[in-house]
Amino acid sequence: MLSVQDTSRIIEMAWEDRTPFEAIEHQYGLNESAVIKLMRSSMKQGSFKLWRARVTSRKTKHLKLRLEGIDRGYCPTQYKPRSK
Repeated sequence: MLSVQDTSRIIEMAWEDRTPFEAIEHQYGLNESAVIKLMRSSMKQGSFKLWRARVTSRKTKHLKLRLEGIDRGYCPTQYKPRSK
């Protein structure tokens, strides 16, 4: 059973273009089909369809389809420290 925070983070990771399904599986134990089921049950039907259309054509969502040399799961500027 996933916590609300874990579910929220998995959904966030699933929407990120550069986060592969393998990273979600490594961190949370959910393979691609389990992530799809989670997304389907957690989102409105229209949002789910948009997400599926988006990730279906993304090579970055699968490690085996990525170009050589891409070894990060996020954009280098994505997690900049916040200024106070």
